Amino acid sequence: MINTLLNKHTEKTPQALAAIAYMPTKSLAVLMDDDFAQSLTDADFMRIAVLLAQKSYDEGGCPIGAVIVDNATNRILGKGHNTLTQENHPYNHGETSAIRDAGRLNFGQTTIYTSLSPCVVCATLVYMRGFSRVVVGDITNASGTEALLTEKGVQVDILEDQQGIETYARFRAEKPEQDLEDWQGLSAVNKEI
Repeated sequence: MINTLLNKHTEKTPQALAAIAYMPTKSLAVLMDDDFAQSLTDADFMRIAVLLAQKSYDEGGCPIGAVIVDNATNRILGKGHNTLTQENHPYNHGETSAIRDAGRLNFGQTTIYTSLSPCVVCATLVYMRGFSRVVVGDITNASGTEALLTEKGVQVDILEDQQGIETYARFRAEKPEQDLEDWQGLSAVNKEI
């Protein structure tokens, strides 16, 4: 049996959530045990997604993070952040990054937490992959795909996170072209110019 750092006796501190956000998903079993995982709430998972969004922002990218959680065990199966700029790839969004990290799974009994309302491409991927639930952390800066997801049978819950909202608003003000490219592609940026 592995002695984990985060267990039923551990307080859920910002540092603990940051360690979860930044440690590779495959190594999380060494960091936290089942009791600690079961103690995590929607707000905790959203905070982890927002920490991943902040990581992208700190790297010069679009601040969007996502976390995929097994509904039965509360274990994190995948997580990621937007790397459109960092990896020069048009669809390395927070959600797609988390799905890629999770791998080829049946997502029917999972929840994806995303720090910003998903774009149309990510929303389509969420319902195509069969996610049962999506929790959105920011509909202040972007929204619109929630009705599409609901129509496709995905439960949508809004859990706005003020830190995530402020970070995305700052990014949008600082880099409007990068924001537009992330949502609509380089052709939309070229039309604006």
